[in-house]
Amino acid sequence: MNISVLERKLRKADKKQAVLYLFCNFISLMLITAYSAIMFSSTVQNIFPEGGDSRRQMYMIFVLALAGCLIFTVYASSLFFRRKSRQLGILMALGASRKRLAPGLFFEVLILSCSSSLLGILAGVPAVILLWKFFRTFLTDSAEMVLVLDFRFLLVPAGMFLTAAVSVSALAFLYLRKTNIIDVVQEEHKNEPVKEPGRWCGPAGILILIGGAVLGYYHSAIYEAVFHRYSPGWMNVSYLPVFIGLYMIMLHTVVHGWGSRRKHPYKNIIARSMMKFQGKQTVNSLIVCTVLIAGGCFAMFYLPVLYTSSFLDAKSQQYDYSFHYRADQTLSNQKEIADIAAGYDVSLKDWTEGSYITLALDGRKEIEGEDGAIHLEYHRMLAEGKVLSESAFNRITGQNTDVPRGSFSAISNDEETATYWVTSRDSVFTNPETRRELPLKFHGFLHFSLLTDQIGYYVIDDTDYSAISQGITPYWSGSLVFFNVDGKDSYPFASRLYHMLIASFDKDCLTSVYYNRVKELTDSSESADSGAGGSQEFLKNDMSGLSPDAADFRLYWTYMPKFRILTASDFMQTFSVFLMTFLFICIICLTAAMVIAYTRCQTIAINNRYVFDDLKRLGASPAFLRKEVRLQCGNVFKIPAVTGMSAMSLLYGMILFANDGRFSRSEILGFLLCMAVMAVIAAFFYGIYVHTLRIVCMELEIPESRTF
Repeated sequence: MNISVLERKLRKADKKQAVLYLFCNFISLMLITAYSAIMFSSTVQNIFPEGGDSRRQMYMIFVLALAGCLIFTVYASSLFFRRKSRQLGILMALGASRKRLAPGLFFEVLILSCSSSLLGILAGVPAVILLWKFFRTFLTDSAEMVLVLDFRFLLVPAGMFLTAAVSVSALAFLYLRKTNIIDVVQEEHKNEPVKEPGRWCGPAGILILIGGAVLGYYHSAIYEAVFHRYSPGWMNVSYLPVFIGLYMIMLHTVVHGWGSRRKHPYKNIIARSMMKFQGKQTVNSLIVCTVLIAGGCFAMFYLPVLYTSSFLDAKSQQYDYSFHYRADQTLSNQKEIADIAAGYDVSLKDWTEGSYITLALDGRKEIEGEDGAIHLEYHRMLAEGKVLSESAFNRITGQNTDVPRGSFSAISNDEETATYWVTSRDSVFTNPETRRELPLKFHGFLHFSLLTDQIGYYVIDDTDYSAISQGITPYWSGSLVFFNVDGKDSYPFASRLYHMLIASFDKDCLTSVYYNRVKELTDSSESADSGAGGSQEFLKNDMSGLSPDAADFRLYWTYMPKFRILTASDFMQTFSVFLMTFLFICIICLTAAMVIAYTRCQTIAINNRYVFDDLKRLGASPAFLRKEVRLQCGNVFKIPAVTGMSAMSLLYGMILFANDGRFSRSEILGFLLCMAVMAVIAAFFYGIYVHTLRIVCMELEIPESRTF
């Protein structure tokens, strides 16, 4: 027997802790690798709009997941060394020097870290491919769903691996520096109690968390209002009070709990004391799990809200089919479309046509100076708007609207949620051809959802319409077509009509809603001098290279038709990349949270075995021991789930309300669906909790019970 043989025997005796560390490190690297692969893939980068809310949401959740997995990895390594300290203490007591133990210790921890990290990174790529393949096979598939990986994403897990390796090496160095052999041997039994705060800590934490969420959400607007500059990236630290408040809530939960114990001060005292004495470990685990659960729910909430908005929009359409086109284009007429419909056993009814003109609208535009300061600059011709006469609007909608002369009304949906880009103030309308101006006063909103888009429709008096439209060319005017089907609709007919209409447009009509013809017109002199200008603006918004079934085309094409059956049937196809990305993110975050909770429950069994052994010797029944385990493991699963889901429900509700200062019907329905989704997630967490409970009881050699 020598030191080397003894090292191997001790290492083999404590292999469970090494396996637990391997598992934690492997899972963390695999999940972060998978998340990074999806986030940086060209499949996602090409679909998620630059600077859009969906992309910011994806990055924000990624930061939370990265921080959570990194903390989890460091936490797992600290648990490993707490157990490893017993081996070091025994070897030191037998005469082994620190210089003699250092090479073996560093070699072991680096081998464990490198092997688990490398395997995690290697497993992350096939995990992404297989899960994405599953989505495409069983949920939805489209040309845009082809996963194209950009292998620069490996820089993220590589950075995380280096951080974990440096952390575990630093911990090894710190444990070797300890001089008291008895302290080293007893390291695994040392408790980590937290300083006991007052009972004000929990309520104050809730207030700080809510205040931090509000401050973080509105910090950009506050910064711009005060300093007249765009908010810099570092201002995202405004969300820091959220984590401070969360820490205070978890600290209060671990130390005091949320129930009153005046009548029964000694009830569950063993479970509460075990939780309190290991307060640092417990609080850290609960915070990480809470953040990951909140991030997973935030990603999942995107799906039902988007679906309900699209579903209610399609259901509320007054016509089954509607489309519009520039007046200088030649599209199929009523007879030609009716003949095509007849081939699919579809007959048309309620055919209605109308016309509109496109006018320039004045407004103020934010201009950023060379010093970064922003100011508003008035433009007489800033944007374009589509204008109907009141008689054309009444004929199309069946309404009896009277817009006074010298006034205009903006068209919105019934809930007036599609209005944030529509002019709702007194404005000057200008004929882009003759430059004749017509100052008009805002007369309120009219409601007709089929005449809402990101450019905006307006209604003016017939006399004003006749005057301002004088001299306008077909390039600045357009036609509207609406009709219903008599009886059951046909998806093949709708699909053929959709593709046929697109093929009828000239290339210069295949532009996005962000292409501003008025801006091109006002910049014409500048573009003539430089030979660029307007042509560059057109090329930037040219969509002729996109497939008509691509999400970008259907979401942003200027003349996108609205066919009820296509909207309802192609929802998954249109938003496939958005939906699958956020579903993937949700799975990653929730999986990480469940693994951390499972690991924490395992440490309860490993670190507190001596407590349960003492309880057995004192005569504690199996039912009592199971109850103590259930209280411990229940808190590990229940507290993060309740806190994370509640906090995210509050935050998401605040975001929905802040959009337009109220809750619309689609938002309420979407939020209720979010609650149903959380119920499913909670049920799944409960199943994992029950499974974990059985494993922990087996570890502690507590007889099984039929129910927990």
